[in-house]
Amino acid sequence: MRWLSALAGAFGVSLVCLVGFAWVAYGVETGSLSGFDRFVIRLVQGTETEPLTKAMEAVSLIGSTKPVTAIALTIMAILFFALGHRKELILFVIALVGSTVFNSVLKNLFERERPSLHRLVEVAGYSFPSGHSMAAISLYGATAYLLWRHIASRTGRALLIAAVAIVVAAIGFSRIYLGVHYPSDVLGAYLISGCWLAVSIGVFRRLAESRNQAASARTLT
Repeated sequence: MRWLSALAGAFGVSLVCLVGFAWVAYGVETGSLSGFDRFVIRLVQGTETEPLTKAMEAVSLIGSTKPVTAIALTIMAILFFALGHRKELILFVIALVGSTVFNSVLKNLFERERPSLHRLVEVAGYSFPSGHSMAAISLYGATAYLLWRHIASRTGRALLIAAVAIVVAAIGFSRIYLGVHYPSDVLGAYLISGCWLAVSIGVFRRLAESRNQAASARTLT
């Protein structure tokens, strides 16, 4: 059955992401990723220039709470009122709310302090996993999936994925560049938020298939 194959694929991706996150979390707790963090930080912050700093501050702002909320509400309004995709709002809301809750729980569980050297902006709160990066995956990932389903051409789909990948990568890069997150914070955030997004998509597809089958059954009777 096609829905079963799709569900297995979504949960397969989710499992891979979860295992990856567990590996990163273990590295954070034991300090085994400290060398990786220092190496990447040196590379990223070695590109520092005044124009790039301003650009990274602007990119980072896209992933903060107020802009994410505004963007999410705008997309939800478009889905509901303009496109009439009311059922797809379920996936969007679950992906965003779940990601926010997981981030809060994980930050308080690991209680990792933020980097203290060469911080270009000041922020409060714990470091692992990156909230900006998790929000980027859930918000733009869910948006990409919903748009993907309504784009027929391969070129259009490729451009969509490329645009989302660039935005998500830029947000993660900006957090390292500005000195407010370790690279492992960003990597862990991508993995755990990707895990949740994959589960959300899998459940959404299963529920959508069930509704379609029920509608077909009613039509036949």
